[in-house]
Amino acid sequence: MNPNLPDLLAQTDRIMSGSNGWHPNPGLILPSGAYRGALHVGVDLGTAYTVLMVLDENYRPIAGEYQFAEVVRDGLVVDFVGAVDLLRTMKSKAEQKLGIKLTSAATAYPPGVPQAEVRATANVLEAAELDCTGLIDEPTAANNVLKIRDGAIVDVGGGTTGIAIFEGGRAVYTADEPTGGTHFSLVIAGSTGTTFEQAEALKKDPREQARLFPLIVPVMEKVGTIVRRHIDGHRVERIYLVGGTCAYPGMDQVVEEVTGVETVVPGNPLFVTPLGIAMHNTHQGPGA
Repeated sequence: MNPNLPDLLAQTDRIMSGSNGWHPNPGLILPSGAYRGALHVGVDLGTAYTVLMVLDENYRPIAGEYQFAEVVRDGLVVDFVGAVDLLRTMKSKAEQKLGIKLTSAATAYPPGVPQAEVRATANVLEAAELDCTGLIDEPTAANNVLKIRDGAIVDVGGGTTGIAIFEGGRAVYTADEPTGGTHFSLVIAGSTGTTFEQAEALKKDPREQARLFPLIVPVMEKVGTIVRRHIDGHRVERIYLVGGTCAYPGMDQVVEEVTGVETVVPGNPLFVTPLGIAMHNTHQGPGA
């Protein structure tokens, strides 16, 4: 696994909480406001969270925005106008922090999504005035950051669980099935008599998580069952959990119990895939 991962994720947490010490080289800013230097931008249109990540030429995070939004469902864009408006707003906020104009980005999709829907995700970027320079499946994007050679990366998002099995650093198998953090919230809402929005807030409240844990264990077990089925027949000695849903305390233990395979959560799992998407963005700005 990437030996620099703890430092990279710690820096990402600082950036996403508002810290920004990066300043552009004035000589590389074009009259249009676009930056001629090498930056890397990624957009993760998730079922629960949309994340925009900006990296410098050394692939270190320098700016980012994220927001809860229900514009995608199970990897499919269900609110195109809302997704574009949200991304434009996030792009504008990042540009104000950086003092430059962002012109391109990469994005990602769950494995197995129809090609037409992959293109719809790219169209969101184009409509928000970002040239889409790269499309990558989410678990493979995560491995741009984790850099594992052998094992399984499981990306549990709001709506789906994506699995990628790596051998010798190469993805040899990918799959995706419905079930994710949205299902946690639906179970919590049904069990506690609250609205979906209230359940989302409860789910993320550290003071409530131990109390709610028994309610959502069956959903965690379903995720584990999905993973176990897909890794069957492959030699997988370790599972790496990424995606915001995996931040819920105890998720790794449940998946490990169901699969019988050592399971770890590397740092803040919400930002692993967005970082990897940004690394897939090959250029930023004219002349880069």
